[in-house]
Amino acid sequence: MVPYSDLAWKIKAVHLEAHDQRLFDLLGKISSEEDAAGRGMLSAVVVHKFGDRQPGPGFFELAEELGRDTSDILKCWVDESRKRFMPSGRPDPDTSTIRRYSS
Repeated sequence: MVPYSDLAWKIKAVHLEAHDQRLFDLLGKISSEEDAAGRGMLSAVVVHKFGDRQPGPGFFELAEELGRDTSDILKCWVDESRKRFMPSGRPDPDTSTIRRYSS
């Protein structure tokens, strides 16, 4: 998992802050494209740094738009997160997705 602020800091192509609407739009676009490619919502791994340590409300709004059951947001998030991890519990080795969008 990566906090929004850490992700924003790692993106060098454009200056973004943790609560920047452009970051949220970027995550939505990436998640939509990854989902269309059958890899689930990549933004499931981007979370609040403090508090609930879950994705923000935009994640769940997009999840609903993509046809996910969001009646139990914790279950929705866990299900999407599992799509991004291999059975061993290690992150998916294909990290090129974030790099592709951040360069």
